[in-house]
Amino acid sequence: MAETSLMHQALVFLLAAVISVPVASRLGLGSVLGYLSAGAVIGPFAFGFIGTDIGDVMHFAEFGVVMMLFLVGLELQPSLLWRMRVPIVGLGGLQVVLTAAAIAGVAMALSMSWQHATAIGMILALSSTAIVLQTLNEKGLMKNDAGQSAFSVLLFQDIAVIPMLAILPLLAVTDVEHVSAKHGLPGWQGTLLVLAVVSSIVVVGRLVSRHVFRIIAATKLRETFTAMALLLVVGIAVLMEYIGLSPALGTFIAGVVLATSEYRHELEAEVEPFKGLLLALFFISVGASIDFGLFLANPWPILALVLGLVLIKMVILLVLGWGFGMSARSNAIFTFSLAQGGEFAFVLLSFTSSQDILPAAIVEPMGLVVALSMAITPLLFVLNERVVLPKLSGNANVRPTDTIEPHDAEGEAILVGFGRFGQIVGRLLRMNGFNITVLEHNATQVDLVRSFGHKVFYGDASRMELLESAGIANARLLVLAIDDHERTLDTVHQVRRHYPNLRILARAAGRRQAAELLHAGADHVERETFDSALSLGEHALKNLGYRAYQAHRAAMLFKHHDERNVHALTEVIADEKAFLTMAKQHTADLEKVLQSDDEVDKGMQDSGWDRS
Repeated sequence: MAETSLMHQALVFLLAAVISVPVASRLGLGSVLGYLSAGAVIGPFAFGFIGTDIGDVMHFAEFGVVMMLFLVGLELQPSLLWRMRVPIVGLGGLQVVLTAAAIAGVAMALSMSWQHATAIGMILALSSTAIVLQTLNEKGLMKNDAGQSAFSVLLFQDIAVIPMLAILPLLAVTDVEHVSAKHGLPGWQGTLLVLAVVSSIVVVGRLVSRHVFRIIAATKLRETFTAMALLLVVGIAVLMEYIGLSPALGTFIAGVVLATSEYRHELEAEVEPFKGLLLALFFISVGASIDFGLFLANPWPILALVLGLVLIKMVILLVLGWGFGMSARSNAIFTFSLAQGGEFAFVLLSFTSSQDILPAAIVEPMGLVVALSMAITPLLFVLNERVVLPKLSGNANVRPTDTIEPHDAEGEAILVGFGRFGQIVGRLLRMNGFNITVLEHNATQVDLVRSFGHKVFYGDASRMELLESAGIANARLLVLAIDDHERTLDTVHQVRRHYPNLRILARAAGRRQAAELLHAGADHVERETFDSALSLGEHALKNLGYRAYQAHRAAMLFKHHDERNVHALTEVIADEKAFLTMAKQHTADLEKVLQSDDEVDKGMQDSGWDRS
């Protein structure tokens, strides 16, 4: 590719991203749909702004997925994998097996051979790790039940590609004497080669990489560490590609191996910036790969296949979510998020084509079906959020909302949530003579606290009509003590819009959630474990030799700067990259402040704080 051509393509890609993503975000559709739409417009099957050959771009764009899976692997420490073993193996394993079997059964019903049907079933059982994780992160859903379940399934799918690559050659209708055309070895030798390469990645990652990174770190040149991190990812990707396996799988394995390394955070920080840009390129490339000519030639069969794929996966996911005890709301998010084909399907389709497992007459429309199913994923999220979830919220509880009489709605404050956190707030206010109205959306919790003599009303406080009946128009204060961040955030938005002068205090799980609530309009946010953790840290300092006043001063200094930093983070809450950069800079700045303050304290002999 000529330099001018490369520069021209770079210009078109960047311009498409800059125009499409803000438009898609403004419409509430998310960045992924913006990238996919931009790719479809500039691709070779539409206006052709990036030329007629999307193959080279797709190969380069797949590197974004490689980067992403390396970072996912870095987060998966052995202890985390062990804790998640049930959803990973149980939920993920059942999803892959049941979906593959169902799709294979439909393919055989359409007169395909069992070999072709089995191959298609395995390929289409996979979902898009890149699109799903990106969308769940953007919507703040990764930490809840639905997000963790979706992540477990995606993790199993990524791992399952390895045995799929070993099984697929056995399904070839014609005899295949080699594993990969790249090395031309007999089957058993190819298998040994694969095992040797994977084992070498594990051994090198465990034993050699630590010493290499120590040497690189000793140079204190950040660019050298960046180059080493990229060399590691690119080297493993090339090695895996050489033996006929997915580069993304190799880097994922390397990430898991390095998850326990003391250099894990440095690696993550160096690779993260490249991942975002390359993933954007991948999404645009997927959109550009949609063959509108093939689609227009067979629109109804293609649409029927896409709809069939989505419906089959949704039914299986819905049943599995119910079987694993998810709530209706979490199950809906889980089901709609995974009902598409995945990027590894392109890898497996290419593999089956080169191995004469599937003919081109099947591979080409299957590739289009996968691309279209990925392209409609953001629309499925929108459908779920705007149509399905509101109905579930309205019908989730058979028990009707309590009626609040006017004389019960005269509290100076409204407290939403009366669990362990909210009870402490409520008891403190009542013991100091304040009349409060308490709302709780968990029916079991309402019955429990009423048995102790507490006056609590049942209902969903994210509905403005309930807050109106609870007397919000005359209240001086609203305290949100529930542990559902999305519900809390939605309530803050609504209340601030209707009652701009009302004081709002809210509970948050962590720094990001606190920053989001402050940005939405909360007057004060209390992180649920912050003060208790700070108190424990103060005791830890005293046990490590600090005088009592030194430990207390260090704790208060930490609290002051950390709370100030959380307020500063509200300015970049919509920019993930800027948010991470500012958070890291605040951590470094706070460490310097604490060290400087410690130097000031040295030599002071005030023992008045110490207990005998």
